[in-house]
Amino acid sequence: MVERIEEIEAEAKAAIEAAGSVPELEDARVSYLGRKAELTGILRGIADLPPEQRGPVGSTGNKVRKALEAMIEAKTDGLKQIELEKSLAGDRIDVTLPGTPARAVGHIHPITRTRRLIEDVMVGLGYQVMEGPEIEHDYYNFTALNHPAGHPARMLQDTFYVEHEGHVEEVLLRTHTSPMQVRAMEATPPPLFMIVPGKTYRRDSDATHSPMFHQVEGLAVGEGITLADLKGTLLAMLREIFGPDREIRMRPHFFPFTEPSVEFDVSCFHCGGSGSLDDGSRCGLCKGIGWIELGGAGMVDPNVFGFVADSGYNPDSVTGFAFGFGIERIAMLRHGVGDLRLFFDNDVRMLGQFS
Repeated sequence: MVERIEEIEAEAKAAIEAAGSVPELEDARVSYLGRKAELTGILRGIADLPPEQRGPVGSTGNKVRKALEAMIEAKTDGLKQIELEKSLAGDRIDVTLPGTPARAVGHIHPITRTRRLIEDVMVGLGYQVMEGPEIEHDYYNFTALNHPAGHPARMLQDTFYVEHEGHVEEVLLRTHTSPMQVRAMEATPPPLFMIVPGKTYRRDSDATHSPMFHQVEGLAVGEGITLADLKGTLLAMLREIFGPDREIRMRPHFFPFTEPSVEFDVSCFHCGGSGSLDDGSRCGLCKGIGWIELGGAGMVDPNVFGFVADSGYNPDSVTGFAFGFGIERIAMLRHGVGDLRLFFDNDVRMLGQFS
């Protein structure tokens, strides 16, 4: 039996020496020192041996087991060191190379991008950016903007009212960002130059209208402000957004909170305002008329100043203009998007085009 233990020792040492990796060494350990290994079985069966063999077999077996365990431990440390050196050599980082910036997990939504562009342009013209509540009082949304109760213009801005205990409150989701006109004038004496971008809500839903959309309201109030100042401001803004060759035109219109009121158009940047393309075909963007409708504007109605006269807005001493347009409308034109709803579908295939 002692001779067999010595043979097992020689076989085990040869296997350990031949192991070229940690997994191979583990296989050798299991084969010669594992629970089912021959040496382990011999040591477990010592009690069944004749008394004269128990001492030599036990002493030799334990000596061989400890020698193999020590050999395996030393071999394991050596193999791990070799693998570490290989890994360091293969994964070495050249710290002298420029760092790679982290990959962005997303990008700015085209609506937000367009809003920031408009804000940057208007701040450059001396306007401040203000925000107002999206849940608004009827007074600020309609009454103080010359929309008294029963006014037909309210029907054009049908929206969502708050209902409490079965009664409809005088609180609603704002239909435009214009309520901040009155709020700002109540808090700030003239002169006042500000824009108000933000979400608005109306009961509309089709390819060019959404129940929720973004609008920019602009207001300029001071002494001697005229309609010519409005036209110059709109022209400067639209040339920054659509290009330096753009022109604008104003058409008479009606809005309760401005007098006179106009709608403003920008010359088509697709056909250069001619209405036709180079091949003689009709321009599809402006429908062949050379102009693209953008929004509404006008001189602030004196009746609106009457609601804030105590704040220094005497209609006999100050004048002003206001304008408003949809941010989605600008984004659709700038990026050639034909359906407003695509902005809100969150389809990364569409939104990824604007990264």
